[in-house]
Amino acid sequence: MHHVILGAGPAGVIAAETIRKHAPADTITLVGDEPEPPYSRMAIPYLLIGNIQEAGTYLRKSAAHFANLRITQVGAKATKVDAAARTVALDNGQTLTFDRLLIATGSHPVRPPIPGMDLPGVHPCWTLEDARAIMKLAQPGAKVLQMGAGFIGCIIMEALKQRGVELSVVEMGDRMVPRMMGPTAGGMIKDWCETKGVKVYTGTKVEAIESAASAPSSGGVISKIASALGMGSSEPQGSGLRVKLGNGQTVQADLVISATGVRPAIGFLKDSGITCLQGVLTDEHLQTNVPGIYAAGDCAEAFDKVSGKTIVSAIQPNAAEQARVAALNMVGQKADLKGVTQINVLDTLGMISTSFGNWEGVPGGEHVELTDKATGRHLSLQFKDDVMVGCNSVGWTEHVGVMRGLVEGQVRLGEWKHRLMEDPTKLMDAYLAAAQAQGQWAGADDARRR
Repeated sequence: MHHVILGAGPAGVIAAETIRKHAPADTITLVGDEPEPPYSRMAIPYLLIGNIQEAGTYLRKSAAHFANLRITQVGAKATKVDAAARTVALDNGQTLTFDRLLIATGSHPVRPPIPGMDLPGVHPCWTLEDARAIMKLAQPGAKVLQMGAGFIGCIIMEALKQRGVELSVVEMGDRMVPRMMGPTAGGMIKDWCETKGVKVYTGTKVEAIESAASAPSSGGVISKIASALGMGSSEPQGSGLRVKLGNGQTVQADLVISATGVRPAIGFLKDSGITCLQGVLTDEHLQTNVPGIYAAGDCAEAFDKVSGKTIVSAIQPNAAEQARVAALNMVGQKADLKGVTQINVLDTLGMISTSFGNWEGVPGGEHVELTDKATGRHLSLQFKDDVMVGCNSVGWTEHVGVMRGLVEGQVRLGEWKHRLMEDPTKLMDAYLAAAQAQGQWAGADDARRR
């Protein structure tokens, strides 16, 4: 049996190791499209900060790890899958024939259609190659502009700030982290960032990026006189780039980082016969519409029991569990995915925020909010009948495990729903009482420890 795995990130690596554990005699080929050993993108911010070296990002520390497991590594990119012929074409000219295929190609950065994106000094922050380029430019005192203040953007922002740069952030939404936080919470995070010295522009976007050397000057009389007198222009001076915003402002930058989101890397599946929506559509076994072909990780679209729909949830815990389930099914051991975790816990310059499940609420549901801006604390709970279906918070670190347990466990709260509507801080009491009544005491103990 030949298992081909496309993608050498966490999902691909865990799947390959799981297959080898349960199928010692099978052939495994792991295809990765980057020259480095398999690594974790989630470790890149720690590399930018300087807490680790590049080797610290590697998923497995031994250079012989995959060879010892008899996992063949191929450095190439998939260009086409023929589901009927059971073949994968690679950009190095190879064609692989498979019995079982796992698509674990992850995501790639969204490239906004902005003039100047090809200029030197403009980079995404997604690969180790990107990180190397950023570290050269993001020196202490450098002017850095980041496009995007979503979840990934905030993680990158944390690393940049610790490098000692002069940081500006531009977010199209009306608040920071708009896909994770409501207006109040997103506004609180913005206010917090600005107290930490980050200039945040919300409700606008980057219109164009120009080389500062080639950008036209104002040409005004005052500017010319000032130049003749050796006084310089009143415009801010930057050594590299001029970034024009939709609100009419111009920001100088030595480095521009694009963190405007990612999307599943599935373009090569066009005309393959494999059904794709936002991601590769899978069933509870992570199998696609084509028997023997599976998907896992950031490129997979799986059923979420909390929202009742299929979603792409691009977080590493999901990638790991999906990879494990897919691999077991690939070797003939039936396994089901219990659900997709919708969980985000974010540390933004020391401010902890969380988002679970349907944090925006559901039709016909109820919600309660509690906000204390003076202490930087905000809590929003969303209900459908007596089940908490989603929530988000700022500054409520003591309730993170409880909130996750209530949402993911779909715990029926009974009378405690009404008590939480009156006082949302009673989350622990509600969880323990409801979980005990429904025989979920082990989960309550786990929540208590958190």
